[in-house]
Amino acid sequence: MRKGCWAAVGLSLLLAACPHPPRKIYTIGVLQYIESPTTQEVRRGFLAALEAHGLREGRDFRLSLRDAMADLSEVQRQAQSLANEGVDMILAVQTPSLQAAIIATDTIPIIFTSVANPYITRAGTSSSNHLDNVTGVPLTGPIKQTLSLIKEVLPKAKKIGTLWTPSEINSEYYLDLARTSADALGLEIVAVPVANPNEVLLAGQVLINKSVDAIYQISDNIVNASFEILGRQAADGRVPLFGGFLEATHFGACAALGWDFYDMGYKAGEIAVRIRSGESPARIPFQAMTGVKLHLNLKTAEKQGVKFGPEIIKRAAELWPSDNPAAVGQERS
Repeated sequence: MRKGCWAAVGLSLLLAACPHPPRKIYTIGVLQYIESPTTQEVRRGFLAALEAHGLREGRDFRLSLRDAMADLSEVQRQAQSLANEGVDMILAVQTPSLQAAIIATDTIPIIFTSVANPYITRAGTSSSNHLDNVTGVPLTGPIKQTLSLIKEVLPKAKKIGTLWTPSEINSEYYLDLARTSADALGLEIVAVPVANPNEVLLAGQVLINKSVDAIYQISDNIVNASFEILGRQAADGRVPLFGGFLEATHFGACAALGWDFYDMGYKAGEIAVRIRSGESPARIPFQAMTGVKLHLNLKTAEKQGVKFGPEIIKRAAELWPSDNPAAVGQERS
């Protein structure tokens, strides 16, 4: 047999022994600015969506989680690292992560979530006109609705306090919305800045010392991660504390209006499934959230000197403590 024939036989035997080449695991880089209760809910919802579509972690995909720990230079470095590794997709959680991911790559698909206003990050100019590799689930917190709730619960309140992070464009955006909404309602916003998680304790005390009638903590990445500190201070000072994210009632807020971050993560997961199946992010509009929910914590409210009327209690999607202990922490039907 000639040499070429032997080579053909050898190749046939090799293909017979290995009929299917090893399948490449789809890699999703999860880039978050800081760990918080909201990021945990986003990841939980994201994974649930993938699993609901028959995708299993370790078999069909793997996650590469990067946490910048509230360091803007680190989130940029981690975004570039994911791009250099050639991950198949980036899930950008929180505004600084989206900003960093956009700078790091214009080819790898980017899905964002927990972003107050993607347009100020230059991700696009409308829900359908956006960067070719970017899509996701924006959210703008119900600022005016929450301030209206505070006025309904505390009709004599005039000065409303909040903490904010000047280095984050999302926090500045929310503060501007709060001031505009408060002005329309005859309220005054008293804002105290924080630069990092270590400043939340002192800033919270400064805010309470300003004799505010209530605190409405706008959704802020650094403060969300340290919300329990603010919750303890509000209880000690008997200052009503209203949260800008639903899970805040688990960490010291008497009430919170907002979107469900699990649902937000699930929507992002559904987008990920579409992109993994071959659909271009350029053809997927930004997906809006619907259905603002109200959570109440009656025990915390009592400590803060707040009493909710029956109509407000009736509107709550989650009520703590529940008459049914097994239902605590779950949505009421």
